[in-house]
Amino acid sequence: MTSSTMPMMAHLEEFRSRLIKAAIAVAVGTVIAFFFNEEILALLAEPYHVAEPDGTLAFFRPTEAFSTVMRLSIFGGIIIASPVVFYQMWRFAAPALSPKEKKWAYPITAVFVILFTMGVVVGYIALERGLGFLLDFGGDVLTPVIGADFYLKFATRFILAFGIAFEFPVFLFAAAAVGAVTSKQLRSNRRWAILIILIAAALITPSGDPMTLALLAVPLYILFEFSILAIRFILRK
Repeated sequence: MTSSTMPMMAHLEEFRSRLIKAAIAVAVGTVIAFFFNEEILALLAEPYHVAEPDGTLAFFRPTEAFSTVMRLSIFGGIIIASPVVFYQMWRFAAPALSPKEKKWAYPITAVFVILFTMGVVVGYIALERGLGFLLDFGGDVLTPVIGADFYLKFATRFILAFGIAFEFPVFLFAAAAVGAVTSKQLRSNRRWAILIILIAAALITPSGDPMTLALLAVPLYILFEFSILAIRFILRK
């Protein structure tokens, strides 16, 4: 049954089924991450300690340490479950695709996971650079006393934003697959693409540090060029 003939209730039921499966995967990943919460905390705190060698992350409420561990576990669960989540997203879109397009399910899921992982790694590297830039504004007058809860919210959102941003080539490829865009159109609009990438990178990297911005903008532009090549030579569009 194609997407055009599938009743609305069937769409909703399919969405519910995929959402439940993704949620279960995240829940299982969260439980796994909970047992490694100290390692995850040490990993995420490392950029802060590099930027501020004498600094410590404090908590100010009795329940803050517990909520921080829970948040870290969910963050780890999302990372662990990302292959399942991306696969469920792709399977939900499958009824709208032709049999030829459906064969891309597993390769596209693999690309989703690889790009997301790349984004997370680059985000982690950029986090250290961005923190150093932000904390230097205080000079010798202001001493940073940062709460662990606030810092980890900032760090996880920052890293996840990079991970999500790195997924845009998949959406370009999907748009080309359904005929919404061609490689020629993308090539002719490189200037607009550069502008959009720079604006997006500036919004995602709040430090305003040119190096941090470049850590996101340059890989995104390289991925944009790879997207053009993939559309041209794989889709022949």
